[in-house]
Amino acid sequence: MRAVQVTEFGGPEVLNLVELPEPEAGADEVLIDVDRIGVNYADTHQAENSYLAPSKLPLVPGGEVVGRTRQGKRVVALINSGGYAEKAVADKRMAFEVPENVDDLHALSMLVQGATAWVLLRKNAHLEPGESVVVHAAAGGVGSIAVQLAKAWGAGRVIATASTPEKRELAQELGADVAVDSNAEDMTETLLSANGGKRIDVVLDMVGGATTDQSIAALAPFGRLAFYGMASRRQPKAVELRNLLGHSTTITGMWLPHVFRLPGNVFGTALAELFGLIEKGELRAIAGGEYALEDARAAHEALRSRGTVGKLLLDPRK
Repeated sequence: MRAVQVTEFGGPEVLNLVELPEPEAGADEVLIDVDRIGVNYADTHQAENSYLAPSKLPLVPGGEVVGRTRQGKRVVALINSGGYAEKAVADKRMAFEVPENVDDLHALSMLVQGATAWVLLRKNAHLEPGESVVVHAAAGGVGSIAVQLAKAWGAGRVIATASTPEKRELAQELGADVAVDSNAEDMTETLLSANGGKRIDVVLDMVGGATTDQSIAALAPFGRLAFYGMASRRQPKAVELRNLLGHSTTITGMWLPHVFRLPGNVFGTALAELFGLIEKGELRAIAGGEYALEDARAAHEALRSRGTVGKLLLDPRK
């Protein structure tokens, strides 16, 4: 089968299309004929071995696929690696049935990005009706869904940040009350101004560095910043115990695999709610571009440039 393999760690240049043996499913696994592959920012970290879970070589990256089992069941699945291929093996517990009227784009958009937005707002930020919410990278995969969910769940004011006028316009089309430039020199003042001079209740942040520092400075008493990535590759400096006292601030981190350690089927509950919203036309995914499997390098280059909008896909049939 065709697959994208990494034999040395690095940037997009280490992604190579190769022929590999078809994987075999064990007793508690399922073999999936892959129709589409989701591309995530975590994949870029996996390829350079800077992810929370260490990578091992040789590596076929990719953690999410949608396709059909040999029994014909349509599923979307989370896997540790091996997604960038024509066939993939998943733990049966990590494969979730997809309604036929939910297309591949929406199925993959909900698996990681949608579930991440759901968990950030429900479990990390504990969003309450009427609270103000800042969504950084609001035109991205997680951000575009988080904007919609925040509005659907009663946020008082949703403030989006994005790097271009087109992305800011998209964020407002999705429900943001206001969209500001993510490259603003003083993000603290920018956010406060966008919120009518009031401090912010909730911030969803995957940027890191100065963006995180200045967002923390904009939080209201008992405000929460939910941190789920570091696209800038820069460590924030303001996450210090003494700074938490100034406004009774909560800084919370989220790595999606930890959700599976919670009692009950939290992940399944999140997906079911998200798929239900899609079927009712109340939630939509944004297509960020579809690439042939052999163009995985170009997909990673686009993602790392932070110039993408919405969900990127690979098509292993091309």
